[in-house]
Amino acid sequence: MAHFMDVHRGMRGITPDQFHQAHQADLEREKEEGVHFEHAWADPESGTIYCLSEGPSAEAVQRVHERSGHKADEIHEVSMFV
Repeated sequence: MAHFMDVHRGMRGITPDQFHQAHQADLEREKEEGVHFEHAWADPESGTIYCLSEGPSAEAVQRVHERSGHKADEIHEVSMFV
């Protein structure tokens, strides 16, 4: 399985509760596409959210986000970790 970092923009002012709900929506749907969302980070001031996931493809990750109502603006495969 590959790892992906995706970026969501336009979420300025997101609250901790909204962030949690959005992440939970992804977790509830991830198995449909064989994806696992490992971590998510948010910066409410800039409106940027980052998600790290593992899955078969960037398209599978995007399908989960779309079904959850928050399509990613960018998805990047990442292959190196420290």
